[in-house]
Amino acid sequence: MGSKVEYVDSSHMYATNYVRNSKAIGVLWGIFTICYAIIGVVAFVTPEWMGDTQVSENPARFGLWSSCFFGSTIGVVEDCQGRLNDLGTIPSVPSKVATVFAGLSVLIALLTIVVMLLFFFFASTTVFHLCGWMQVISAGCMITAVAVYPAGWDVAEVRRTCGPAAGAYRLGDCSLRWAYLLAVIGCLDAAILATLAFILATRHVKLQPEPVYGTTGAGSMYKGEVNGGFLEDTQSMAGSRKIAEPASGSADASSRRSRPLLGVLQPHRSVQVVRIQA
Repeated sequence: MGSKVEYVDSSHMYATNYVRNSKAIGVLWGIFTICYAIIGVVAFVTPEWMGDTQVSENPARFGLWSSCFFGSTIGVVEDCQGRLNDLGTIPSVPSKVATVFAGLSVLIALLTIVVMLLFFFFASTTVFHLCGWMQVISAGCMITAVAVYPAGWDVAEVRRTCGPAAGAYRLGDCSLRWAYLLAVIGCLDAAILATLAFILATRHVKLQPEPVYGTTGAGSMYKGEVNGGFLEDTQSMAGSRKIAEPASGSADASSRRSRPLLGVLQPHRSVQVVRIQA
């Protein structure tokens, strides 16, 4: 049985590696998209955006829509105020605005996870574009919530814990807590994920066309159909061969010049001579 040699073009190898790497990056993008939604949910429901320090006389902790106060005596259960289904229980207008935008950000982040199921039914380019725009909107809403929230510190509840120096964008005796920092990280995470989604949606593999080595009457001749060494040998032999023509301009010479040359060029082969001594 004859052996079959298969030649793999470098462009096809590049395409294979690119597809494999892009799938791995897409999986990581999906995992971090889920992590971003979890970050948003935790930051939204936790009253740990700011709170008291060791110098505060009335310990308390504040979130987007809830505030938890501790009693001055030992053993008193903390009293948490504010309900998500009633924005009237939120003390300041900036806190209400921050709550609405943070809620929209979390809702869009959760919807992005649901939209990821469309990868099974539609082209990945379309789904990546859709998820990218959703993450842009989610990041914008979370950034708005983080930027507007400090403007709501100018209320009596905050001054009771943070002192008279507290006000809009002034912490007083209080400090920022981990939930606010988590929301800031979520903003950066959403922006990076949106950028990565657009890159995955718009980046394509550009393959180089197959090189053409010659043409025949039936069609084109591509790489793999002719041995390259055979072509080099035949071209060198054809270039070195000269046709001798008569000096006189007779009809025989003119007809010979107009007659096409037919022949088959054999590949150049080397012959090894072995001398056998008796």
